[in-house]
Amino acid sequence: MQSAAMTAADVHRTILAVWRIEQPRLITGLSRMLRNVTLAEDLTQEALVAALEHWPANGVPEKPGAWLMATAKRRALDQLRRRRMLDRKHEMLIRDMEQEQQAMPDPDAALDDDIGDELLRLIFTACHPRLSREARAALALRMICGLTTEEIARAFLQQEATIAQRIVRAKRTLSESGLAYETPRREELSERLASVLEVVYLIFNEGYTAARGDEWLRPQLCNDALRMGRVLTRVAPQEAEAHGLLALMELNASRIAARTDAAGDPILLMEQNRMLWDRLQIRRGLSALARAYELGGGQGFYGLQAAIVACHARAATPDETEWPRIAKLYAELSSLVRSPIIELNRAVAIGMAEGPAAALAMVDGLAGEPALKNYHLLESVRGDLLCKLGRLAEARAAFQIAAQLTGNKRERELLKRRIAEAADAASGSMISE
Repeated sequence: MQSAAMTAADVHRTILAVWRIEQPRLITGLSRMLRNVTLAEDLTQEALVAALEHWPANGVPEKPGAWLMATAKRRALDQLRRRRMLDRKHEMLIRDMEQEQQAMPDPDAALDDDIGDELLRLIFTACHPRLSREARAALALRMICGLTTEEIARAFLQQEATIAQRIVRAKRTLSESGLAYETPRREELSERLASVLEVVYLIFNEGYTAARGDEWLRPQLCNDALRMGRVLTRVAPQEAEAHGLLALMELNASRIAARTDAAGDPILLMEQNRMLWDRLQIRRGLSALARAYELGGGQGFYGLQAAIVACHARAATPDETEWPRIAKLYAELSSLVRSPIIELNRAVAIGMAEGPAAALAMVDGLAGEPALKNYHLLESVRGDLLCKLGRLAEARAAFQIAAQLTGNKRERELLKRRIAEAADAASGSMISE
């Protein structure tokens, strides 16, 4: 239970932190028992409300995840009984749940029941062929992976209202379809695999650079995505893009220890201590990339990105980075998928390979892209290029816009430091003149 010194605000923050971690596990476990994803989400929300009502007065339980699961299970039993579902299927569900509670007095044990495979199975379930590709990913990210509508909107470069409507329609469609909680087989698995890969990719991206909050990294999301990526290569061993995605995640994750300092502040790629990069994880990533090439998929969406990150992984120092090759790989990626973010990354590579002036022209050409209207990295990249060109006042203005647009506290602080550095450099330049 909580200490006496724990304030109401502390309890509220604790509830939200626990909720962020446990929500996917609760929905996964309840969906497995109830065979109903929508009902599982509703019961998970009810468990959160119960925590908000009880924990401030009674204290935070020693095992908060177990408390939430036990509360949700009790409410599920109450709901099933109230509805007087007399058909055999629901009677069996009630009996199974009652027997499970009697046989397993510690509900926390159920939370770690093969969670990796179950979470992935639930994502396959949400990626139903009756839904559009966008709706599948949005639903899985919201319901199962616990991302907020705002975070999903950022991932898709869409308005929040658009994503919210997409999720509501997807839930309605699944509710009307008689959704079965099952792992698809053969043709159905292949049909859903692309959407599942996309969901896992977006989960990792949100963990690698968080859209919102106080921390730049959310390691648990990265770990969940990596675990599911490794399972996917076993579920679909002949799918080149599954290996390409795993390679991309392994190679990016190898740099996590070097991406923040002791205070949790971001360290940019070119300033990282490469001795902290995980060489074993790099070898795993390169091995997965080689397997993707063997299967003929090295030129896919994930394989190309993995090849780009591999260029960084192979460079012992920043100066050894093959920027011309990276720029070429981004060009191939851009021809495969039309995306202003890919073009922005290509501009960065061209800036390193050919100089900041060529890159700035590309970045300025992207300024009118609707999808990048509120994308802070556009102005951040622009500010960096302007700094290199000695246009310090313009760089400072660009960093100020980027700082206003980002929703992540750590990234905002980094940009404020860049603003101060640009101002100091401009002042020094004026004195020398």
